[in-house]
Amino acid sequence: MPAKNSLFLIFVTAHAAPPSPRKQLSKTHMKEQNSTHQRLIVRKPVLHHFAALALLGVIGGSAFAADTAPVPHDESLKRLKDGNERYLAGKPKNTSTDAKRRAQLAIGQKPFAIIVSCSDSRVGPEIVLDQGAGELFIVRSAGHVVAEVGLGSIEYAVEHLGAAFILVLGHERCGAVAATVAGGDAAGHIPSIVNAIKPAVAKTKGMPGDAVDNATRAQVLEVVAQLQKAGPVLADRVKSGKLKVVGARYDLDSGRVEVIE
Repeated sequence: MPAKNSLFLIFVTAHAAPPSPRKQLSKTHMKEQNSTHQRLIVRKPVLHHFAALALLGVIGGSAFAADTAPVPHDESLKRLKDGNERYLAGKPKNTSTDAKRRAQLAIGQKPFAIIVSCSDSRVGPEIVLDQGAGELFIVRSAGHVVAEVGLGSIEYAVEHLGAAFILVLGHERCGAVAATVAGGDAAGHIPSIVNAIKPAVAKTKGMPGDAVDNATRAQVLEVVAQLQKAGPVLADRVKSGKLKVVGARYDLDSGRVEVIE
């Protein structure tokens, strides 16, 4: 990450050899050199600290990623399903983060899954899947649309945090999908969302059943396919079997998350 490179340059600069004593220096130059040398002496302990953190991967949040193997795909999906079952039963286990867990997370993160979901306030992934802090890397947008920034965030979690499982989570009665199905004009930057959902709406037009729910399911699968083909970071890992992308739908009425294909 750029932050690590910057810290490395600072670290190297701080330890650069002073000019040769044989070189003739003016009094002004010598004063400036002495002043700079004093500042470097004061900063060395701090630079040592930051350089060490950078080498350990603490800065950037990936302290755990290099040392821990990814959770197997089937196990990742099972954890999410089990969490949803606890949520349905009203017996969540991840209701708080104690001091010990906060201390662990303060030095790094190792989420076992990436959740791509809608921004809808009724569908908080950590709640409906009953997962605690540090367990999910979540990317949210209206209609679970994945644009460039979202894709970069997902790639970061895969490449630098070691996540190997992605769940694309749509939901019942999605407002963004409903607006796209209804058509009409949209103000501001909302058309960027509508335009991203239009292919799913077109694909399901005329199908029997609820038009919004049909389009929501199709939008989930559209995003799944998008991520599977997103090169070079995701596509190569999907092809090699190192990364799996799965679609799902959250039912607002029942609270159940179902996998869709």
